[in-house]
Order: sequence, then structure tokens, then C-alpha cells
Amino acid sequence: MKKFFKFFLLILLAVSILGTFWFLWKKSRPVVKKYEIEVVKTGDIEKRTVATGKVEPRNEILIKPQMSGIIAEVYKEAGDVVRTGDVIAKIKVIPDMVSLNSAESRVARAQISFDQTKRNFDRDAKLFTNKVISREEYEKSELQFSGDKEELKSAKDNLSLTRDGITSNTKAYSNTLVRSTINGTILDVPVKVGNSVIQSNNFNDGTTIASVANMSDMLFVGKLDETEVGKINVGMSMDITIGALQDQKLTATLEYVSPKGKEENGAIMFEMKAAVKVPKDVFVRAGYSANAEIVLTKSNKVITIPESCIEFGGDTAFVYVLTKKDPQTFTKKQVKIGLSDGIKIEVKSGLKAKDSIRGAEILEKKPEVKKEEKK
Repeated sequence: MKKFFKFFLLILLAVSILGTFWFLWKKSRPVVKKYEIEVVKTGDIEKRTVATGKVEPRNEILIKPQMSGIIAEVYKEAGDVVRTGDVIAKIKVIPDMVSLNSAESRVARAQISFDQTKRNFDRDAKLFTNKVISREEYEKSELQFSGDKEELKSAKDNLSLTRDGITSNTKAYSNTLVRSTINGTILDVPVKVGNSVIQSNNFNDGTTIASVANMSDMLFVGKLDETEVGKINVGMSMDITIGALQDQKLTATLEYVSPKGKEENGAIMFEMKAAVKVPKDVFVRAGYSANAEIVLTKSNKVITIPESCIEFGGDTAFVYVLTKKDPQTFTKKQVKIGLSDGIKIEVKSGLKAKDSIRGAEILEKKPEVKKEEKK
């Protein structure tokens, strides 16, 4: 029995020694790394920049009243389509008591004068018919009658304007009716029935009754960093992506770049505007946030490789060209690079199409250890 245990211990010791040597031998062997193989291709490269901003109408017109008063009726609401001359709201005039009293007094005086002149004219007409007075005297009486009649009408119109803001002759074109001045869509109606409004004049901007814009003529208004603003020019094309319309990509043409920058969060930003082409079946709301992708430079049909394959030594760029597949063997080769879009990079010399180069290292996946569920 003792011999058996001695023999077992010797075998166990021998296995341990052999296992240790095998482990050290395995560890001392060089690790063979494997890499993904990238094929050199011919393609196009575009260098783009992105400007953030919003989409808004080219011209947003503020409709102002031509007289002061109180909103009596509002006939339109935001979203309604209007044409030039459509009535948006009606204003009730609140007359000034001094002006109203003066107008009423003028009407009373004109009425008295007219009544007296009418009696004189009726009498002179009979006398002229009976050839008692001359034509000259009759025509003087007629002229006086016509003048007093016109003065009475003018006084009544003045009273109507002072009290109601309207006359019988100008009812269709009354200043109490606020009308749209353009064809477009109403963006906002900031007043309600009962609100007081002030007319627009040289001393006051007046109260805004509504804002109207042509929604088919839209602009992208954004800002661009000073490091990239020098690379863009009026007339450049760009792609507009609107967050609220994820499935739509619109095109636009750059129309304006501000000559003066403004500092924002430590960076100098320049305003830019681009005319957006809006399809008829797409409705773009004013104020949508959007991004504009601008192509700064472009190279067509050039040799391209993934930028991650490039290694740098000082100012020199290198790649590793595959010379043998198994085991993988590579040769370090200097290349001259060009335009990059952040993913692909142009190779001007050193490689040709369909060459195979070293890519990212392939990492061996460790087997997952499944944890036993606790009952």
C-alpha cells in the first residue's frame, strides 16, 4: 500500500513538472496576430461640412392696422391661406370725445345753414319761374344751396369717420377692415377679440394683427465656423436635412454669406442663407431646425483606402501591403495621400487599384462562461 502511494506521488510530480514546462514553452512562443485585409478601390471622395440652423420664409410680412381701436372680429387663424385683400380682422373705433363733440357740432351748424339756404333757393326758384328775379340772382342762390348741401354731407362723413371709422362711400375700403397685403399662409395671429390695437405711423410701429408669409419660398438660415467659411461661395449646392422630416432630403443653393462674424461660445460664426427647393407635396413649417451639408472639395475616380489603414511617421504616411496570405506577411510601403472625408482617404501614389493592405487587427473572442442560475 505504501509503495502504491509513493508511485502515485511520483507520477503526480512528473505530470506537474511536464505541465509547467509545457505552459512556459507555450507562453514563450510569439503571438501570431491576424489582420483584416482591405482591398484598394477606385471611387469618389467628398469633403463636407455641416452648418446648423433653421428653415424660415424668405419674407414674413407683419400686418398692421391703419387706425387705433379695439378688435371687434377675427376672421382668420394661423395656418389659413390668404390672398391679397382678404379681410383678417375688423376694428371697432373708440372715438376721442373732444373730436366727436366737434364733429357733431359741425353737423349741427351745417344742417342749420343748409335748411336756411334750401328755403331761400326754393323761394328764388319760384321767383325766377315767374320772371321776378334775374338768372344771375337765381344762379347765385343755386350755387349757395349746392355748397351748403356739400358741406352738410362732408360734416356727416366726418362724424361717421370719427365715430365709426367708416363712411357710406368708403365702406368696402374702410380702414376698420385689416386686410392681407400678400398671398401666403398666416403664421400667427397674436391678437384676440377685445384687444386694443394702435395704428402704424411714423412714431409707432403699431400692433401686429397677423404675420403672413409665402411658404413656397423658404430659406435655410444657419451659421458656419470661421475655419470653413472661406471655403464656400455663393451659388454652391447643399443638402438640407430637417429633423421633423427624417425621410426628406431637400436641396438648396447658397445665396448669402455674412461679411461680419459674431462670437458665440468662444468661436467666430458667420451667418449664411440658402434658397431651399421645396417640392409641392412637402409642407415645411416655419422654424423647423435643420442641418445643411456643404461639399467643400471633391475628387472623382481616385484611389481610395480606409483612413484607419494609414500609419504616420513624422510627415510621412505608410501602409502595409500584403505579400503572403498564410501566414500573413506584410511589407511597409510609403504612400502619398490626398483628400479625406474622415472615413476614406485618397492615395495619390504608392498603391494601385485591387492591392491588398493591412486593416484592423482581428481580436480572438474569448469563450463566454455561462453562469449557473441560482435556484
